[in-house]
Amino acid sequence: MNIILVGMITHFKCRLDVYPRSSVERFPVPDDKVSWAVDYKEYRPRNHTAQSIHGKPWADPEIGDPEFNPNWNHLDKNVDRQSYTGQYKIVDSYPLNPIGRTGIIGRGVLGRWGPNHAADPVVTRWKRLQSGEVEKDNSNKPILQFVAIKRGDTGEWALPGGMVDPGEKVTKTAVREFREEAMNSLVMPQGKINICEQKFESFFSNGEEVYKGYVDDPRNTDNAWMETAAYNFHDDSGHVVGALNLHAGDDAVGVTWVDATPDLQLYASHSSIVKEVLKRRLNAFSSV
Repeated sequence: MNIILVGMITHFKCRLDVYPRSSVERFPVPDDKVSWAVDYKEYRPRNHTAQSIHGKPWADPEIGDPEFNPNWNHLDKNVDRQSYTGQYKIVDSYPLNPIGRTGIIGRGVLGRWGPNHAADPVVTRWKRLQSGEVEKDNSNKPILQFVAIKRGDTGEWALPGGMVDPGEKVTKTAVREFREEAMNSLVMPQGKINICEQKFESFFSNGEEVYKGYVDDPRNTDNAWMETAAYNFHDDSGHVVGALNLHAGDDAVGVTWVDATPDLQLYASHSSIVKEVLKRRLNAFSSV
């Protein structure tokens, strides 16, 4: 079941003034002009595709390349060009952002035209006192914590997620990204990795899907956008991942356990995802 989260029906962060990692300014898009169904004759977005992605093995060629014949809205060999939002339109050979205008055309820094699929693991535990009891807040509600990484590109705190490789299962991506970004498995001794695999195999086989859909990511454009599948892996006792010493790795510059609060501010749409997990975990805790 696809879940619509508050704040993801439209997009805001991908209409900011300047496109990430560039000096390219977006064409202004007021809230009432986001929808493609609304006429906006003055709309003149700039075309931007970063030079840094050209020729990369994980990136599409340019549209118009005679050897590039994407099968839009379908599984295209190993590349999933299907959108969690449903069928998206193709206009003048280009896929159209299903949510609406972003103020820029092209791909920006995204590798794929159309949907770019990611996976976000929300690894959680209950915050505990030295006595081992679950700590409560001022409203006498248990405090839930989740693993957050600090992104190297924006400096914002985020979920330790990443892009789905061609042909890779989304759940496998979520686990791989957590290990690479929050446990630094890329440089851990092989012995420790084997221990982790044995210890976490059952834990990471019981993830609960909490969101699958469009992401309000600042990298989105009119022709390329981020979508994610988010899974909650909860350590109720705190004895599995809850007892780990976290180590930032891959493209993360920091990692820590963060209290999940209603006023949480994270990268892209990650705050909405964490708040959904918080709601579910509090409901489950109160029913015990």
